[in-house]
Amino acid sequence: MKPLLDFVPLFAFFAAYKLYDIYTAAGVLIASSLLVYGGIWLAARRLEKSQWFTLIATVAFSSITLMLHDEVWLKWKAPVINWVFALVFLGSQFIGQKPLARKMLEQALEMPDAIWKRLNLAWVAFFLVMGAANAWFAFFIPKYWVDFKVWGSLGCTLVFMIAQLSVLSRYVKNEEKS
Repeated sequence: MKPLLDFVPLFAFFAAYKLYDIYTAAGVLIASSLLVYGGIWLAARRLEKSQWFTLIATVAFSSITLMLHDEVWLKWKAPVINWVFALVFLGSQFIGQKPLARKMLEQALEMPDAIWKRLNLAWVAFFLVMGAANAWFAFFIPKYWVDFKVWGSLGCTLVFMIAQLSVLSRYVKNEEKS
């Protein structure tokens, strides 16, 4: 259920944008993000680092957009978030004992180190491409920017995840029952 909650602000933003304008949508994005992540925090007494980063970036970029009445700030939010995630995944290849993908998935998957590193690099590539795609739509095809931000990004993420599942399914840990 929690992963679905992360999409509530995005869908609220989309609806407000289609019904009103970018500035109303920015306000709705701030409010819905604070409500969703506030609710998650109240229920679990914690947010993941990625959720904190997304919340702070959302509030910052949306607030600047509203204060300056300039949508370009909000257009940079998705590319910046994606590129920061790419840098974090890439950095985890060299800093720390395990790549980030391994830290996130090792409870479910058992794979050789080389596969973990390739999986981690696949996430780096995914976030780099998604950041570039978001920027391209935002600045070169602005008419479809919000549509891509919601539906294109979601579709690309689902395709990426399904492709990973098909490749990684053979590495799922078997829990032996005693």
